[in-house]
Amino acid sequence: MSGPLVVLGDTLLDRDIDGTVDRLCPDAPAPVLDERSATDRPGGAGLAALLAATDGHDVVLVTALADDPAAARLTALLTSAGVRLHPIPLPGATPEKIRLRAHGQTLLRLDRGGHIQPCGEPSAATLEVLAAAEAILVSDYGRGVARQPALRQALAATSAPVVWDPHPRGPAAIPGCRLLTPNERELFQLTADAATGPRLSGVARSARTLRDRWRAAAVAVTLGGDGSLLCQNGGAPLVVPAPTATVGDTCGAGDRFASAAARALAQGALVSEAVEEAVRVASAYVAADGPAALPAPTPAVADDRATPGVAITAAAGDGGRAAASAMLARVRANQGTLVATGGCFDLLHTGHLATLQAARRLGDCLIVCLNSDRSVADLKGPDRPITPQADRARLLAALDCVDAVVIFDEPTPQAVLSWLRPDIWVKGGDYARGADPDHPDLPEAAQIRGWGGQTVLVPYLHGRSTSSTIAALRADSGHLTEGRR
Repeated sequence: MSGPLVVLGDTLLDRDIDGTVDRLCPDAPAPVLDERSATDRPGGAGLAALLAATDGHDVVLVTALADDPAAARLTALLTSAGVRLHPIPLPGATPEKIRLRAHGQTLLRLDRGGHIQPCGEPSAATLEVLAAAEAILVSDYGRGVARQPALRQALAATSAPVVWDPHPRGPAAIPGCRLLTPNERELFQLTADAATGPRLSGVARSARTLRDRWRAAAVAVTLGGDGSLLCQNGGAPLVVPAPTATVGDTCGAGDRFASAAARALAQGALVSEAVEEAVRVASAYVAADGPAALPAPTPAVADDRATPGVAITAAAGDGGRAAASAMLARVRANQGTLVATGGCFDLLHTGHLATLQAARRLGDCLIVCLNSDRSVADLKGPDRPITPQADRARLLAALDCVDAVVIFDEPTPQAVLSWLRPDIWVKGGDYARGADPDHPDLPEAAQIRGWGGQTVLVPYLHGRSTSSTIAALRADSGHLTEGRR
């Protein structure tokens, strides 16, 4: 693959709350679930992108995210797995699906996110990444991303193979898709056919109807543990049985099938070969108990807050993220400009202050993305930071020019920037002094351009740096030691 695999569609935050039930509620005939663990993971298009990325592929996710805690958590989960995000503004709330489970059985599912609202416009960078895709998977969950006019126009113009995983509430696929991948229930809902007669005959009939109606090259209908049925132009359908009878958690099996088929097509496989590979991969996924086989999510960084600014983390508890989201929502509701900057800020000095004051003057709100202690140690060495993250956050939050501090645990601020989506990303002018002359652009510049933002440099106060301060202190300490001898 020379270009990325682009996954386009609706992303949800899935949460499994597992526990035990050994009694009924005293005031209602309902079981009481004693929570033992909670696991977050991307759902919908996010899960399809995550599954493709865990196989080592270059994956870009084009999806709609709101400014809320669910979007923050999704951003952290996806970017930590290597998925590159191109978020589109989503009014309202990011959808969530919460499963309450006991002993492997789902007792109740709670859905959040409210009614569906049209998402915003994609940026020019998003349209460019679609044009450069090696293959595109449309993972439609019926919440509007697949309806977005500019995205549909880009899909219609691409020469890359398009795999469309449809939803009964979603729109028709664009004409010319290489492969449609509904499951059996979705197929009959999409065609309004009745499932009459022998099973395979009815599935094949409806698959041909959907193929012709949507002008697709082929339709692969997933049949659960029985594999898949493929209808192409002319001839008898191809039935691809599952390699072995499998029992496990089927949550996400359709996403696994569709992403595997898209990857195979991107690598030049025939449609029949792609479906055979998708059946094999999806069967192995279910046999491994589905989502249980996914890599464990990165742990959250502890929440630490102070006034007058607000010190929060991108992966903190709901209270911290909700407070940040409310602040961001106020700025955007007033058509304000959100400015962000980042760094270690180990020993706060006048150079830092000049950068922060200059950054704040560029907009209506300044967010500081602060490297956590672990992130600083990875970047600067085991003897750094000098000042722990809680103290660094409090010092920054106490400055009048700083509105909030977001601590991030990764080597780069990619995840938190995808959540914040600042209008302006600021770096001190000292960055340019050490930049590669052949690649002078800021590392985050391409990401910021993805949502129409701008990166800028602000003036640098020469001679002020944490490293030089630490070196001077160590030199003074050495002189003092000599004097005592």
